[in-house]
Amino acid sequence: MGNIFSVEISVNHAISSCWNRTTEHANYLCKLPENLVALGTACKRLGEFRNDVMRRVDIAEREQMQRLDQVQGWLSRVENLETQVSRLIEDGTEEIEKKCLGGCCPRRCSTRYKLGKRVARKLKEVDNLMSQGSFDLVAERLPSPRVGERPSEATVGMDSRLDKVRSSMDEERVGIIGLYGLGGVGKTTLLTQINNAFTKRTHDFDFVIWSTVSKNVNLGKIQDDIWKKIGCCDDRWKSKDRDEKATSIWNVLTGKRFVLLLDDVWERLTLLDVGVPLQNKKNKIVFTTRSEEVCAQMEADKRIKVDCLTRTESWDLFRKNLGEDALKFHPEIPKLAQVVAQECCGLPLVLTTMGKAMACKKTPQEWKHAIRVFQSSASKLPGIGDRVFPLLKYSYDSLPTEVARSCFLYCSLYPEDDEMSKSSLINRWICEGFLDEFDDWEGAENQGYNIIGTLIHACLLEEGDVDYQVKLHDVIRDMALWIARETGKEQDKFLVKAGSTLTEAPEVAEWMGPKRISLMNNQIEKLTGSPICPNLSTLFLRENSLKMITDSFFQFMPNLRVLDLSDNSITELPQGISNLVSLRYLDLSLTEIKELPIELKNLGNLKCLLLSDMPQLSSIPEQLISSLLMLQVIDMSNCGICDGDEALVEELESLKYLHDLGVTITSTSAFKRLLSSDKLRSCISSVCLRNFNGSSSLNLTSLCNVKNLCELSISNCGSLENLVIDWAWEGKKTTESNYLNSKVSSHNSFHSLEVVVIESCSRLKDLTWVAFAPNLKALTIIDCDQMQEVIGTGKCGESAENGENLSPFVKLQVLELDDLPQLKSIFWKALPFIYLNTIYVDSCPLLKKLPLNANSAKGHRIVISGQTEWWNKVEWEDEATHNAFLPCFVPIEE
Repeated sequence: MGNIFSVEISVNHAISSCWNRTTEHANYLCKLPENLVALGTACKRLGEFRNDVMRRVDIAEREQMQRLDQVQGWLSRVENLETQVSRLIEDGTEEIEKKCLGGCCPRRCSTRYKLGKRVARKLKEVDNLMSQGSFDLVAERLPSPRVGERPSEATVGMDSRLDKVRSSMDEERVGIIGLYGLGGVGKTTLLTQINNAFTKRTHDFDFVIWSTVSKNVNLGKIQDDIWKKIGCCDDRWKSKDRDEKATSIWNVLTGKRFVLLLDDVWERLTLLDVGVPLQNKKNKIVFTTRSEEVCAQMEADKRIKVDCLTRTESWDLFRKNLGEDALKFHPEIPKLAQVVAQECCGLPLVLTTMGKAMACKKTPQEWKHAIRVFQSSASKLPGIGDRVFPLLKYSYDSLPTEVARSCFLYCSLYPEDDEMSKSSLINRWICEGFLDEFDDWEGAENQGYNIIGTLIHACLLEEGDVDYQVKLHDVIRDMALWIARETGKEQDKFLVKAGSTLTEAPEVAEWMGPKRISLMNNQIEKLTGSPICPNLSTLFLRENSLKMITDSFFQFMPNLRVLDLSDNSITELPQGISNLVSLRYLDLSLTEIKELPIELKNLGNLKCLLLSDMPQLSSIPEQLISSLLMLQVIDMSNCGICDGDEALVEELESLKYLHDLGVTITSTSAFKRLLSSDKLRSCISSVCLRNFNGSSSLNLTSLCNVKNLCELSISNCGSLENLVIDWAWEGKKTTESNYLNSKVSSHNSFHSLEVVVIESCSRLKDLTWVAFAPNLKALTIIDCDQMQEVIGTGKCGESAENGENLSPFVKLQVLELDDLPQLKSIFWKALPFIYLNTIYVDSCPLLKKLPLNANSAKGHRIVISGQTEWWNKVEWEDEATHNAFLPCFVPIEE
């Protein structure tokens, strides 16, 4: 019986299994329509699940994280399965429609069976993928180099060069790469592209470091550039000597992987002296130079010549800068333009300069003249360098007047990469006698601004970070010095050794011939002897280490007109300065001089006297200022002399030709006394309010009537809590607390104010009044402990109606916020910021939101600098705004 029972159970089990399989196979046939619907629904759910995962991946990757391999694999499998399911549903739908026997039976049972089986399997695959897609983490943060993206423009012909350098950097035996070529060929642009490439792709380097070397090597500057990337460039660092800095750099970089990018190397640079370890070729050093010999001296493992552009690339770049409209002026111009592009020898700088210079040439004759000048100049002077400068010189030769050409050459006296104040430059041109078209100072100033505009349009000058500054491209500066040296008259010679690390002045014999001498930015400590300088008209000694000038030094400089001694350590002027009877311009700013010598009375032709940022200056002899009868510009802003002194005010009022005045005010009484003078109020261009004590409130209304006020600084006013303005409104006065609701009278606005600096005013809570400086270009706020808002919502309100009445910062270009621990808001809504190019935020931990949206600053790039920790906590109006400004961030060292 037991055996029979056992057999019975086995038979029943077999029958059951067979029935289940039969049922399963039958379902393949019978439930195909239902299974297709279920598969489509399941696949849709899988797609939704995939989108959720992908959204998490996108967010992580925007935070510079890398998706996990398992996540990428799952996404790929989902994508493949979706394609298969889509095709299977199409096949199944088609099969269901092909039926016979009155629509009850499929035409081919085997085909339908196979489809049903495939559908069932895909349902299981979908379920499996759904269960596998529950990821706790979708990406991980990789160690990223401390590298910031550098500003760059759209380039032509750069991709192949970049690929060549990348390929060389991937070679294990290559540690040092030298990029050499002509000035203006695009070496710096290429190095910038290399730097920026590291911000866009993953790699194994711990640090990517940039340093601009320039012609005269300054190892200390290179060390500082490196340490800013790998350490903390604080006072402790700055106090170290060069050897100590080198040791610190060596200790950090040893064992790390780094890329060091050195721009504009002119001679052998001993990297070991800087502290850069060279033993590991996994580290990469890439430098640019104009000389292949320097590549050899630097022991480059690979030398890459940065060639000029091909004919096609040259034409593309030239055409891009010329503009399509210029080619339509005349049927002959396109062919002539191609000839000009060819004559530019493939040099990007020349192509860009000439393209822009020729953009306004509308006749074939002008183009033919340009071609003839190119060809004749290039044929006269052999050599590569002489091929470049004559081409660049065409823009110089095309300047409309000899005055414009003289003004341009004058800019080459400044050091490389120097940003020059337009107003300061023009004042020097006036005192040199260049600008004599008009007899009055204002007319000469206007002529100067017109010339600056002409030079910018000719691409011989460039706009600075703010539009009241200009700068000279290195190659253009070299060309200007070449013109002054090679083609200038003997009596107009230049001696320029700016930024040459001189510790002593040139030999006396070298002073004999030049008309203009620039020794700016050196380490000269004393000036001795009595150089004979019959032709000398300009002497620049700014940014040296001058501590002493002998009385006899100025004895034989009868024609000196412009003397710049600013930013030096001298504490007194020599009595011999009285010999400079032709002097018109004297700059003593940023020196430690305590008292002006009475001998300055002899400078009867002096027109411009600059005494700004001289806190040690405490005494000016009586009747000295009033004796300088020709004085037209005097700047005493942020110096130790208070311009509210009764006697000094009277002397200033006696100056018949006074046009431009900078003042320092330290009390309310001095403030009222100075501004009560109609003459002085009309001349004031710069006001420094400093050390106001005992007053918690200051009414600035009277400054609204200072029509030429360009710069206002307020510093070290520890008791100052409120800056008050009385606004005129329909014949009435309204307090600052509700002035947003009033219609501000046009004469009660700071129309000429361009620069505002607020520093160390610990009780100020806002600067709402700057909203009515419509032409403000630069705003700096530093070390204000209680500053909570820049534009105060409590004073202005937040309604839509109120917001429409106020549009601050229309022309703002630079905003700097530093050490403001309570600052929470700049403005309560997004602003267009049409001209803004720089936002700098440091030590403002509560500032969580910037007044930006996706439409702010459209058409140009803003550089936003700040600490990475702060940047990661910034709250954005929406995702579009975040995406728009994410590439703009440049981290600063903490």
